[in-house]
Amino acid sequence: MCMVYNGGKVLVQDRVKPDWSGITFPGGHVELEESFIQSTIREVKEETGLEIWNLELCGIKQFFLEDGTRYVVFLYKTNCYKGTLQSSREGEVFWTDVATLVSKQLAPSFEQMLEVFLDDKKSECVHELRNGQWEICNY
Repeated sequence: MCMVYNGGKVLVQDRVKPDWSGITFPGGHVELEESFIQSTIREVKEETGLEIWNLELCGIKQFFLEDGTRYVVFLYKTNCYKGTLQSSREGEVFWTDVATLVSKQLAPSFEQMLEVFLDDKKSECVHELRNGQWEICNY
């Protein structure tokens, strides 16, 4: 997942996928023989039409699926991009102010992930089982 930014604006996607819909940053899965950065560059291009470079790793998110499988998401950010913005079947893409982002209909847990993107002192967003309940914690 990648936060593309320009000053106080960030590029977001209003995802339409039923299992994780709402406002988020573009991103996706790593394909066979593809690095994490290569996959992020490819996914951003597919979902937004923009070419990006000079990605900075700013953190990770991890959570567990119902079968116990651990899922890890690498969180990158960049202000280096070119191209013409275009939406995809994943959802509409548009620029928005960082300051008003949390007032939008965000994808589940995206608000907690946003803390890792924006706070240089935090590097991990994790779903932890505490007292029988799943909680999202940032470190």
